[in-house]
Amino acid sequence: MSVSNPITLTILFPILLLACKDKTTEIITTERRIEMYDPELQQVLDSNVIIEILTDSVYQWAEGPLWLDEEHKLLFTDVPQNTIYSWDEKNGPQKYLSPSGYTIINEKGGREGANGLALDADSHLILCQHGNRAVAKMKSPLTTPKDSFEFLAMNYKGRKFNSPNDLHITKDGDIFFTDPPYGLPGQDADSIKELSFNGVYRLIKKDGSVFLLDSTLSRPNGIALSSDEKYMYVANSDPEKSIWKKYELDVHKNIVSASLFADVTHLVPKHKGLPDGMKISNKGYIFASGPGGILVFNQDSRHLGTIMTGQATANCALDKDEKYLYMTAHKYLMRVRLK
Repeated sequence: MSVSNPITLTILFPILLLACKDKTTEIITTERRIEMYDPELQQVLDSNVIIEILTDSVYQWAEGPLWLDEEHKLLFTDVPQNTIYSWDEKNGPQKYLSPSGYTIINEKGGREGANGLALDADSHLILCQHGNRAVAKMKSPLTTPKDSFEFLAMNYKGRKFNSPNDLHITKDGDIFFTDPPYGLPGQDADSIKELSFNGVYRLIKKDGSVFLLDSTLSRPNGIALSSDEKYMYVANSDPEKSIWKKYELDVHKNIVSASLFADVTHLVPKHKGLPDGMKISNKGYIFASGPGGILVFNQDSRHLGTIMTGQATANCALDKDEKYLYMTAHKYLMRVRLK
């Protein structure tokens, strides 16, 4: 499905950005806005919603936001800086863990850190590590982070992964993850790339085996499963084929069928950003980073509107009560209040 044409269907709401520096709040009038293509979006966002800039520190590429409910804080990664940061209302941004994803010395490998983050059922931090080319678990508790990791998966059939990017953990602990080449300096052409494809995988908790789900996407990136785990969505961050695919899964989490969910290739020349990270709300709305910011879809693949951030937007996260949507957009951490 191709998304709606914003020229004919756009309704603009004036929005302010709150830039927080040194615990002060500055209100800045900007061109950031909500583009609404379908009235259903009003069930998700208020027309007078405010986009807040929570921090705009020295990040090179903010990614992987993850809400920690018990700690009342957000974690997010800076991939090039090999660092994880935290943010909370009281303390603002703080360095949380460094190094985060490059701890193994690879002579020719990339040196970038963690990207996607998730929590398992035991509240262990699970990381997609670019530099280590692995899916890993931080050994220490969340409250005392240390750069000591258990590597859960590092290869497929004896060949090293490219650079695991994003992940989703199912109710029974299996990990679905993507493996594009972005962490390799030469990407697909890099001499240390051992796999001839960029894959979507399932890491089975029971025995630690890795199962290849799809090898046909050129740049598999963001990944999410529906709340009933009957469907999997994967973003393809290729400017020549900027799409999301939808996969139907059986009770054993094997793929039954695959289809095109949405195609935004025509928007790439007009806006910053590509299909990247995504989250699905309890009501089934899909918040997907893409050209312009965060695109909002319903389960029928209708593009309801876009939260225009003005930046290339990498990923997003919901808090437990789905009161806020947090967004990592280039060097910024932002949030918007949801209905």
